Amino acid sequence: MDWNALYSSAFEGVRGRIGGVDRVLLAYNTNIDAIKYLDGRNLEERIEKAGKDEVLRYSDDLPERIEDVPQLLGSILWSIKRGKAAELFVESCSARFYMKHWGWDELRMGGQVGIMANLLGGVYGVPVIAHVPQLSRLQASLFKDGPIYVPKLEDGKVKLVHPKDFAGDEENCIHYIYEFPRGFKVFDFEAPRENRFIGSADDYNTTLFIRDEFREGFDEITESSSLTIISGLQALTKENYREPFEIIRGHLDVLNEREIPTHLEFAFTPDETVRKAILGLLGRFWSVGLNEVELASITEVMGEKKLAEKLLASDPVDPVAVTDAMLKLAGKTWVRRIHFHTYGYYLALTDYGGEFVRDALLFAALAAAAKAKLGEINSIDDVVKAMDVPVNGKAKPVEEALVREYGMRNGMAKVNGYQLTFVPTKIVEKPRSTVGIGDTISSSAFMGEFALR
Repeated sequence: MDWNALYSSAFEGVRGRIGGVDRVLLAYNTNIDAIKYLDGRNLEERIEKAGKDEVLRYSDDLPERIEDVPQLLGSILWSIKRGKAAELFVESCSARFYMKHWGWDELRMGGQVGIMANLLGGVYGVPVIAHVPQLSRLQASLFKDGPIYVPKLEDGKVKLVHPKDFAGDEENCIHYIYEFPRGFKVFDFEAPRENRFIGSADDYNTTLFIRDEFREGFDEITESSSLTIISGLQALTKENYREPFEIIRGHLDVLNEREIPTHLEFAFTPDETVRKAILGLLGRFWSVGLNEVELASITEVMGEKKLAEKLLASDPVDPVAVTDAMLKLAGKTWVRRIHFHTYGYYLALTDYGGEFVRDALLFAALAAAAKAKLGEINSIDDVVKAMDVPVNGKAKPVEEALVREYGMRNGMAKVNGYQLTFVPTKIVEKPRSTVGIGDTISSSAFMGEFALR
């Protein structure tokens, strides 16, 4: 197959139809990302000072949340050793104070909602309504110009304004992101690929704070929406998830009654009780997006521990194991679309079929490569600048395994009444940054499907 020709065709198809996508609703997590590019020697010195033996404990087993500095440093090591992303809530003031004084190299828009709003509204020109838990001046300044709106209550009525016109100055919600490149070395550990660890240090996104405008005006907000993407459930715990889940159920009732397709962007969720609750909620969603760590964590709470282990046992991830896990998840929840993304390839399992599913994944992969290559996408025409990035050669055995197992042709196969769709991604050897790439992938693919329909 000429994957580059398919990439080019998919890009032109989405670019030509993206103007037909109506308003997209995005909820619930927006924050400020403080990005630190790790230095190996500095990290070693910090680990020695904090107590190396104590730190190394957490490089093998992640805590559920961060309560001290050794847990913070050990969790960063956990990500480095595996080349895997993880995000944990930083509970202790001492660890927050430590991160603040460690500092950052740059500040960016953060949170899945914030990143997706800037991409869909600020780059693709698709109108979006975003939930922003705290609209500080700094937070508002990080939103791009374009059709990006937040609801504002005036005289009991919902008014949509650009975040910069909200005229408020609420708290800064800062998440600390520790980035490392492929080959990054610390002690005897070497990162197999570039990635990051996130320490969430705000008390709004981490408890899924939902603004009054969304509580009181949700019916009105959704009246003109055509798609919804929900995210931000990952930091909840068994102690605090019940109230926000009740609000989400109410929102999903409205969305389903209006037949608005809704995507859940899953993220690393340490609390098993919350993962089980998310699993119980998935049947109300049209679509879910996740990577191998997230798919393994949800597979585990379904009682499939051996399958969950298999998802993390090889690189690239075994596509037959991924397909098996997606089939089990679809069978349990009846979610209509599962989008799996990993380093090197994507898979989608859908209860509907067509080349538009594959082409949407290709567009998303091109957008992700553009973000990795350029660091920031400023217009939809920037996406095509990734066409010269090579298609991942290591995905060839993945494709061959899918052909052998399922008779896949042209990246598509019928499996147990579903369409299984595969695309190899384009790999940027030295990405500018990894922050926001997963959100770029998922929102571009979901929106791209509906543009191509």
